[in-house]
Formats: sequence, C-alpha cells, structure tokens
Amino acid sequence: MNAPHAPTRDPGEHPPGQLSPDQPTSDRIPSDPSVPAQPPSDPPPSDQPPSDQPSSAQPPAGRRTHRGRSVIRRRVLLGSGVALLAGTGGSAAWAYDRFLREKVEVSDVSAAESEAGTAQTAALATDGEYSSTGYTSSTTTITLTQTETGSGSEALAWYAAEIEIDDATIVRSAFAQDEFGQNITAEPSEMASDNSAVLAINGDYYGFRDTGIVIRNGVSYRDEPARDGLVFFTDGRIEIYDETTTSADELLADGAWNTLSFGPAVLEDGKVPDGVEDVEIDTNIGNHSIQGEQPRTAIGVIGENHLVFLVVDGRSEGHSRGVGLTELGEILADLGCTSGYNLDGGGSSVMIFDGEILNEPSNGGERATSDILYVAG
Repeated sequence: MNAPHAPTRDPGEHPPGQLSPDQPTSDRIPSDPSVPAQPPSDPPPSDQPPSDQPSSAQPPAGRRTHRGRSVIRRRVLLGSGVALLAGTGGSAAWAYDRFLREKVEVSDVSAAESEAGTAQTAALATDGEYSSTGYTSSTTTITLTQTETGSGSEALAWYAAEIEIDDATIVRSAFAQDEFGQNITAEPSEMASDNSAVLAINGDYYGFRDTGIVIRNGVSYRDEPARDGLVFFTDGRIEIYDETTTSADELLADGAWNTLSFGPAVLEDGKVPDGVEDVEIDTNIGNHSIQGEQPRTAIGVIGENHLVFLVVDGRSEGHSRGVGLTELGEILADLGCTSGYNLDGGGSSVMIFDGEILNEPSNGGERATSDILYVAG
C-alpha cells in the first residue's frame, strides 16, 4: 500500500499560488514582484522563526470553515501598510516574496486528508464535559494547571495541560486557511474554532521555512530533513528523532501520525541535554537567537498516549519573565515528563481551551501563525 501524500498538481497546470492568464486578478494578492510589497500585520518573531482552485470536497465532520472571512481579514491587514515598502526597489520585492507572498502548495488540506482516509480516524466522544480544571470524556482526560511564582522582574507564569487519550489520532494538527504552503497564516483561536478543538496550542510555524519533515494527520506534505524533530505515532508513542536519518515515507510506514520540526529537545530520558542553550534552529534572515528568557511553547511526553502541552508567558515584568531552554526542560521534568520538545515561541505562544485563550500572549494578543496542534475531543 502506498504511503499517503498530499495531492500534487499536474505539471501542465499553472503553478500553485500564481495567477493563470485567464484567472481574475480581483481575488488574489498580486504575486508580481513589481507590485509594491506589503508588510505583515505582525512582524516575524524576533526570537524564533515565525514564525487555488476551490474544491467541492466537504470538510470532515465537526470542522467549521470560515475561510472567506479569514482571507478578507488578511487582505485588509496586509493592505494597511502598502506605503511602507513602496518604492524601495528590488529589496522590497525580495522581502515580499520571502515573507509575505502566499505560496500555496496544497489548496484544500481537508480534501487531502479525505483522499488519504485520515480525515476522521478516531471516533470522537460525544459525552465530553468541561470544567474550570479541565475536560473529561469517554476517550480523553485533560487536567489544567496554572502556576505563578516570584514577583517583579522574577515573576513567572506557565500553563500546563496534562492529556490522556485512548487513541493517538485524537491529537491532531490544523493548517491556517486549510491550506499548506509558505506565508499562509491565521490566528490560532480561529484555527481551533474551525476544527472544534477542545484544547489547542500553536505549532512549529512550518510555513516560515521550506525545510523539515511535515506529516500532519497521517499525510506527508514536506520531506526536507534538516533538524531534530518530534514524531507522534498512531500506536501512542511520541519520540524525538533526527530528521536527517530517515524520510517522510519511512516514518509513515512506521505509523507516523504527526511530525513537528522546530526544537531543540529540552528533555531526554528525564534530563536536560548538555549544550541545549547553544543550539541553533535556523540561520536564515529574520531568525534570531532562541536562547534567553522568552515566552515558550513545548510538548512533554509522560508515556504512550500521555503527554503535556506547556505554554510559558514572557516579556511581561510583574507577570512573567519567560524562561530559557534549560528551565523549560526542568519545568517539563517537574510535570512528570521524560522527554520534551521546544516549539515556536515568543509572540506565537498561546494556549486555547474551550474557545478561550488561557495565557497572556506577549504581543498583547494572538499572533497569526501557520498551524496548531489540538485535542479533538
């Protein structure tokens, strides 16, 4: 049986994300580099990577779509700063193409999952109950804790969700706008709502780069090994692995369900790895050090089908200073985890439960990102 991959276009078709000669221009952000570049509504993360044709396929059960509203909002926000880069020549065109132009590779992710047979793998519970401390159903238990320590410049706040599930496919991923590609974003709370998520956190902001292995909900979207990743298997295992020693096809053959490509690992065999504060994830323009005390998002592993979503607030004196990678690993260890993996942080860090944002994002509100990881029910 062939491993499921996202569908690709026939070579004779017009490249994704670009206009065909007869396609109306009124419904697309221009891709011509001569068009004045437009700045993003939220700049790329200062501490970490920021982080075409309609289909008649219906979204999986339980998924709500608001793509029209999202696209309109994004166009308005992008258009608000058109004058900023106008007239700056080639550099503006390069920046527009690198950071702003949506490069759609898969225009209907829901259809790709349906074609692969992974759109609705687990039978989701209908008996879920929410409380101030979590969520319980016949398939899922979520226990929420909020911790605050210190005061003034030493104040620290973090939010942990301990998750126990009876089917690994209950933890799912969602892409902004239900599309896969670079520079495609939406607010995490919108992605969570569109997918009826019980609990969600921001993902790895895959769309800021073109490297890494990207498998989501059992479908392969990218196979460009580059760094240490995190893989979720359908049998409940969650493991840190070296992308450069394998491939997306091999992982799928082994039962991979989701992969995340950011890092580094902050906890291995119950211990913080030596040199974790010196790890570099990317060296591309727009990405700066991930070291120092920052807002953080991380995944911790306690056992099979037993994990932790962790978000640490930061850059807010009197509320939370943020943490370095060593301290992040130590928090996960204190929560009972034996391994832990760092995700996109800074202004991207957010935790959403029952439609409400639990933490205090450092931007004063949500940052639009590429993807979320969520608990379906």
